[in-house]
Amino acid sequence: MSATADHEETDADQAARRLGFTAGQVVQEIGYDEDCDEELRSAIETVTGGELYDEDYEDVVDAVLLWYREEDGDLVDVLVDALGALADGGHIWLLTPKSGRDGHVEPSTIGEAAPTAGLSQTSSVSAGRDWAGTRLVAPKAARVGKR
Repeated sequence: MSATADHEETDADQAARRLGFTAGQVVQEIGYDEDCDEELRSAIETVTGGELYDEDYEDVVDAVLLWYREEDGDLVDVLVDALGALADGGHIWLLTPKSGRDGHVEPSTIGEAAPTAGLSQTSSVSAGRDWAGTRLVAPKAARVGKR
């Protein structure tokens, strides 16, 4: 038997790890539609060891996986809504179609919407063949009384 695991890591598995998902995290998924990357979704479930919870989930989550396309409404409103269940120290992965794909969102749109929603952009990655990921967090400066 070879030294490799029974399960060879796929590009989606690597993307899920690159996005920073870890075992035991509770992840809420918002904006799911038929165009979403099913392999990435499955890889995130494998890495975290749990299912992705939908928009109706009412408990606190460690991360939000937010699929967003240009025609999905006002990005600021969508981001503010996504913050609702997010735990302190949690983050949002805003997944948008890559340039040239239907529904592409300009980086400047994200750059303007994030601070308006009370978020800071910390990194951007390729989250699959068709999707770009932008990691958003509540700024540390917004945390009161921690010195």
